[in-house]
Amino acid sequence: MSDALTKLDGVVSQLVAGQDRPTEDSIRETIASMRISPMFADVTDEQAELLARQIEERVGISMGVGAVVSDSEFVPWLNDAKAAGRIDPYYWNRYRQLLQKKRLPRDVITSTDEVTDRILDHMGNPHDTNPWDRKGMVVGHVQSGKTANYTGLVCKAADAGYRLIVVIAGIHNNLRNQTQARIDEGFVGRDTGRLEKRDTRDKPKVIGVGTFDDRRAPVSLTTTLKDFNKATATTNTSQIASYAVPVVLVIKKNSRTLANLVDWLREHSTGRYSEMVDQPMLLIDDEADNASINIKYGREEVSRINGQIRDLLGLFRRSCYVGYTATPFANIFIDPDTEDDVYKEDLFPRHFIIGLDAPSNYFGARKVFLEGVTEDADTRPPHLRYISDNGDLLPVKHRINHDVTELPASMIDALRAFLVARTIRNLRGQGNQHASMLVNASRFTGIQNLLRNRLHEHLRTIEDALRVDGAKTDADSNPVIAELRRCWEDEYSEAYSDWQAVRSALLPVVASATVISVNKDSPNSLDYDAGGQNGLTVIAVGGFSLSRGLTLEGLTVSYFLRNSLMYDTLMQMGRWFGYREGYEDLCRVWMPEEAASWYAHIADATEELQRELKRMERVNATPMQFGLAVRSHPSALMVTARNKMGSGVKHVMVGLSNSFVETTRLGLGSIDHNRKARNRLMAALETAGFGEATAEPVAGGKLLRQVPFGIVDDFLRDFENHPDSPLSAVDPIRRYIRDRLDDELGKWDVLVVSLNPTREKPVEDVCGWSLVPIHRSIGADDLSRNILSVSGPSARVASRGYEKAGLAPEMIELAEADYRAENNALPGAKLNYPDRVYRARRQRPLLLLYNIRIKDGDVEEQDRSKLPDGPVVGWGISFPVSSRPDQKVEYILNTTKLRELFGDDDADEDMGDDDA
Repeated sequence: MSDALTKLDGVVSQLVAGQDRPTEDSIRETIASMRISPMFADVTDEQAELLARQIEERVGISMGVGAVVSDSEFVPWLNDAKAAGRIDPYYWNRYRQLLQKKRLPRDVITSTDEVTDRILDHMGNPHDTNPWDRKGMVVGHVQSGKTANYTGLVCKAADAGYRLIVVIAGIHNNLRNQTQARIDEGFVGRDTGRLEKRDTRDKPKVIGVGTFDDRRAPVSLTTTLKDFNKATATTNTSQIASYAVPVVLVIKKNSRTLANLVDWLREHSTGRYSEMVDQPMLLIDDEADNASINIKYGREEVSRINGQIRDLLGLFRRSCYVGYTATPFANIFIDPDTEDDVYKEDLFPRHFIIGLDAPSNYFGARKVFLEGVTEDADTRPPHLRYISDNGDLLPVKHRINHDVTELPASMIDALRAFLVARTIRNLRGQGNQHASMLVNASRFTGIQNLLRNRLHEHLRTIEDALRVDGAKTDADSNPVIAELRRCWEDEYSEAYSDWQAVRSALLPVVASATVISVNKDSPNSLDYDAGGQNGLTVIAVGGFSLSRGLTLEGLTVSYFLRNSLMYDTLMQMGRWFGYREGYEDLCRVWMPEEAASWYAHIADATEELQRELKRMERVNATPMQFGLAVRSHPSALMVTARNKMGSGVKHVMVGLSNSFVETTRLGLGSIDHNRKARNRLMAALETAGFGEATAEPVAGGKLLRQVPFGIVDDFLRDFENHPDSPLSAVDPIRRYIRDRLDDELGKWDVLVVSLNPTREKPVEDVCGWSLVPIHRSIGADDLSRNILSVSGPSARVASRGYEKAGLAPEMIELAEADYRAENNALPGAKLNYPDRVYRARRQRPLLLLYNIRIKDGDVEEQDRSKLPDGPVVGWGISFPVSSRPDQKVEYILNTTKLRELFGDDDADEDMGDDDA
C-alpha cells in the first residue's frame, strides 16, 4: 500500500472497530468521509473500493475457541488466581495491543484471549508450591497462526508466575531465528540481535510490544543471531537469580543444544542459583511431532532429543510441557500404556489435548484441494495446476548427482504466473508487502542450487525481453512477452482485466525479483527484514527448511514435486496454507495430480480428527481415550513415516465403527475369480428371496434390505482382495463383523450399484439383472504391474450419496441438519453433504456391490490390450456406529509393503543434529 492508503486503512479500521455492527454501507461511508481530508487525496477510487472489501473481510472474520480433552484429575485454577489478584496481565495487555495494531479482526483477538486462557488453565498452577508436571498438546492447522497463539500463551504464563520459559523451535537455524524474532516482537519487546551486536553504551532497540511499555522487558538468553550458549548465559545469571522478570530461551531442536542447556542448568542448580530450577518452568515444543517423539525401534533405545527434552523437564520440581503441532498423528502414536518406566515418562499429552479452530479466512487444505470438486466429474480445484511434464528433466525420484540442464515447462509457467501475480498485487496497492514463490522439488541441496541457477537464468531472460521490447507498441510480438501474456490470459485475466497495465508494470517486478536457496549451504539467505519501503519479491528454492515451520511471507505461487506420502510430512510441506488477504484469488499451487489427491485425502482425515476432538470433549473423554481412537482409525495404516513405525511387520489395531472401506485396487489376475464370486452372491440372493424383483430403486442403484450376513460373508470370503488395497483386507473385516453378529451386524442392506441409463452408458445384463455399470478411470502407471487402481490417485470407487441408501427420509433429514449445524450454514444454503453424515445415522451396515467399466482414456495404446472386457467387480462397506467402538481388529502389515504403497522416507539431505 501507499503511505496514504496505509494511513487510511489504519484510521478507518479503528473507526469501524468502534461500530457495533459494521455493514458494507457503513464501511464505505467511513472511507468516503475520511477521503475528504487532503491527507488521503492520493487514494484512488479503485484503491478505496479494494480497501473497503479488505475491511469487510476482516470485520467478518471469526474464530471458534476450539475443543479441550483433559484428564479426569484436572482442577481449574486460573479464575481463582485472577479473583485473588495474583495475575497482573501486563505482558498479555502489551501483546493484545500489538495484535490490534496489526489490525487482526477483533473476534480473532477475543478468541485468542479465550483459548490461551483455556490452555493456561490446563497447565500447572505456578503458585502451587508442591511438585507437579503437566504434559499437553495444542493441535492447530498448518500455517494458521500457532506461533501467534503460543506467543500469547507465553505472555499469559509470564503474567501468571512462570519464570523460565523455553521455546524449542525447529531443527534449523533459520526456523529458530524466525521464531526468536516473533518472540522478540510479541514478548521481549527488544531486538535481541541488536543487543548481540551493540556497543554497551547503546540503548537497546525497542520493537513490537516494547513500543507500548518497555519497563519490564524479559531476559532473553538467546538472540536472533545466536542460539543458547553456556558462556553467554552464565554472564546473565545475576539477572536470572533476581527473578524480577521472566527468562526466555528460544533454542533449536538439536541434540547438542539441548545437552548444553541441561548441563548448564545442572551446573547452576546448586548454591546461589538453586532457585532457578525451583521456579515453575514452561516448555513449548513447536512442531512437536518433528524429532521430539521417541522414534527408535526397540524398548532399550530412546532417541536423543526425546530423552533430552525429558531430562530438561526432569530438572524442575514444577514443569509443564506443551507441544504445538498441526500434524499430531505421531505424538498420539506414543504408547501411554507401556509398562517400561522410562517410556512412561515419554511426551504423550496425557493431561490435555486442545484443538485450535482456524479463523474463517484461513486458506487451508479444504479450500485448496477440495473446493470446486464434485464426484464423477473431471474437475480440478481452482487454485491447483497439475505437473505432468517433469519426466526425465526432474523425476520425482532422482539421485544426488542428477544434472538439471533444463527446467520443466510447468516450472517456467509457475515462474511467469508468480511474476504476473506480483505485478497485479502491486497494481492493487500491495507493493510494500512481501511476495514469495516456493519451489520444493528436491531433497538434495546440490540440486536445489542448480534449480536456483536455472530459474535465475529464466528470470534474467524475461528481464532482458521487457527492457528491450516491453515499452514498444508491438511488445507482445516478442515471444518471451507473448508467453507472459498467455499466462495472464490463462490465469489472471479475470482477476485484473487490463493487460496493458500489467505489462507496463512488469519490469520493476522482474528486475527486483531474486532467486535464493534455503538450505544448509545458504542458512541466512531468506531475510524479509532486509528490504526497504518496497516488499521483497523472492523465489525460494529449498527442501526440508521449506517443508516445516518456515514461514514464507506473502506466498503466492508454489511448485511442489516431492514423493512423501506420510500424513505428517506431506501436510507440513504445505507452506501454501495460511492467510492471503487481498490476493487469495491469485494463489496457485503446482503439483502432480497424485500428490493433490493425497492432500485431499489427508484434508478429510485431519478434519475428521478435529471433529473427533470436539466429540470427545462433549462426552468428557480423556487424552488417553482420544489417543486410542486416533490410533485405531483406519487411516492409522498410513499415518507415520517408517522411522516412527519400526521395522519388520506392523501390527495395527483398527476400529471399523462408523467407517467406510472399499476395494480401490484390483488385480488383473483375479478379475475372473471375482466375477464368479459375484455370480454366486447374486444366485444366493435370488435363492433367499432377494432377487431383482424385490429390489427397491434408490439413488445409486437397486437396494435389498435385511439380507442375512451369511450371504454377505460367503461373498467376502470368496473375494480375492489385492494386497495393495490394505484397508479392504477381508480377514480383519470378517473378524470385526463376527464379533457383532448377534446384536449389530446380523442383517445387512445391499446396494447393487447402477447408474441411470444414457446413450453412452446403456443398460447391460449382469447375472440376469438389468444394470448400468459405473465408469471409472484407472491409474495408468499401475497397469504395468497388473493392477487396476480405480480412479487413479484419488483411490475412490463410490460416488457421493451412496451411503444414504436404506436410510429413512427423516434420518436423511437429521443427518443433513447435523452437517448444516456443524458448518453454521444459513437456511437454504446449498451444501454438498459428505457421506459420513449419513453413515453416522445408519442402523444397519451397507454392502455396495460395484460393477465397474474401465475407461481407457489415460491408458497408453500398447497397454490397452491388458484391460479386461466387460465390467470388473469390487465392493464397499459402510459400517454404522458400534456400541463397542473401543473393540478393534488387528491388521498385520509388512513394512516393506507399506514402503511400496506409500513411498520411501523423505528425509532431506540437509537434515541432521549438526545442521546449520
